[in-house]
Amino acid sequence: MKGLLIIDMQKISFTPDTPRFDAEGVVERINMLSDAFREDGDKVIFIQHDGTKEGFCVPGTKQWEILSSLNIDPSDLLISKTANDSFYKTNLKSVLNNIGVDELVITGCATDFCVDSTIKSALTLDFNITVIANGHTTADRPSLKAKQAIDHYNWIWKEMTPTKGKIEVISFEQFSIKRVGSRRFMRKG
Repeated sequence: MKGLLIIDMQKISFTPDTPRFDAEGVVERINMLSDAFREDGDKVIFIQHDGTKEGFCVPGTKQWEILSSLNIDPSDLLISKTANDSFYKTNLKSVLNNIGVDELVITGCATDFCVDSTIKSALTLDFNITVIANGHTTADRPSLKAKQAIDHYNWIWKEMTPTKGKIEVISFEQFSIKRVGSRRFMRKG
């Protein structure tokens, strides 16, 4: 079984003061992926950062909420985390093992923090990993534009040595063709 991880797509990270690269496009691609995963009987897992120890993004606040533009289904799983790594002191690994997920498809925010650290942990836990190259986002950084950071991390992940699993970095479009051999994921019109 495959699991779609949607990491930290929360309101705190998507404000006029915190713009993210291609935010609308990333949300659209995540929605198409999550709809297809549900239809195929695979799992959709939302990861939500709990920033209580940092004094922001506290559960129950507007900042903590998942973006309203993302499609959430009652069958989706929600995992709370308190560090960049979605596996650190969470029940994510045991949940994945219990439901039989052996391949993770990873999307979310922020490329250079939570997405990166989760990918590296998943590798050391022997998961098969597919990163959707245009399914994650970040903001401009002091010495690097967001698009450059995204491209840089996509390159790093492509070059990583997998453990027992695999790691693949492909675009949403490549993934949709590879997964079902059809245009089901592709934009209509």
